Amino acid sequence: MTVIIDGTAGVTFPVVAGSASAVQASSGRVLQVVSTTLTTASTASVTSPTYVDFGLSATITPSSSSSKILVFGNVEIGWSTAAGAWIQIVRGSTAIGNGTGGSYANFQSGVQVSGGTASNNFWTFPFSFLDSPATTSATTYKIQASLDANGTLAINRRQSDTAFGGSSVITLMEIAA
Repeated sequence: MTVIIDGTAGVTFPVVAGSASAVQASSGRVLQVVSTTLTTASTASVTSPTYVDFGLSATITPSSSSSKILVFGNVEIGWSTAAGAWIQIVRGSTAIGNGTGGSYANFQSGVQVSGGTASNNFWTFPFSFLDSPATTSATTYKIQASLDANGTLAINRRQSDTAFGGSSVITLMEIAA
């Protein structure tokens, strides 16, 4: 294969009949980006350690089964107990990026706000994970949350403060393999 190096355009891989496309030949290239911002606030009762959905999700259709999907963003969570809050990334119905240490060794470490009252717990949870879904079908990623103890979770606000509001974001990037 001939490689053409041009100082202004970078490296170009010519497409030969019957070979991989130019997009597939350029590994590491961002092929598409999908993002969802959730600005509404809501609450849910949690029976620990059950995870709940809040509607923060995005769907992407990979162009190649060898592509990787970079899942990242942040979620704003408030909660009503003195325990820690947790989040996890879910692809379809499968939690991804979890540890193997037990039910609470999940994608994002729990956070307990020391010194605060239970109703004032509020935290921004950043998240990121590079996934290999191995599909070209539409794939949905979502964020779920849970608590260390039974209580109430809120998204985009403190659990006890309906006037305080934030927003949560999930972004999906397809990366060529």
